Amino acid sequence: MLITRETDYALRTLRTLSCGRKITQKEICEQEAIPAQFAYKLLKKLSNAGILQITRGADGGYELKADLRQLTLYDLLTAMGENWRINACMDEGYACSWRAENKGECSIHCHLRQLQEELDQQLKRYTVAQLLEAPTKNVQ
Repeated sequence: MLITRETDYALRTLRTLSCGRKITQKEICEQEAIPAQFAYKLLKKLSNAGILQITRGADGGYELKADLRQLTLYDLLTAMGENWRINACMDEGYACSWRAENKGECSIHCHLRQLQEELDQQLKRYTVAQLLEAPTKNVQ
């Protein structure tokens, strides 16, 4: 699955934080129907990626640090540690037993690599801000 539940929750979190003010974890969970047990982990990942700022203490909360018009879906998937590779052989350093045994380029790998590059380009084309915009067409 390309967009996991955690990344879906991250998108919802960014939707709430796009208002531009500091918001508590509890508010995020309530507004976006995110189970509390998922929230801390995903907020930490978003913070580590520089996407949001954490403020601790009585006036603490979370606020957006990244520009959602510049943050792509590719960037978000990377920040969340998602693996959106079409096949394991797309991962850097993958040891393919077929290529090792046959000492040649695998036609399957070549075609899948092209598809992977196209997918990566599509993911880089869409910003989080675009995903958060109200749809202009009747989307089902």
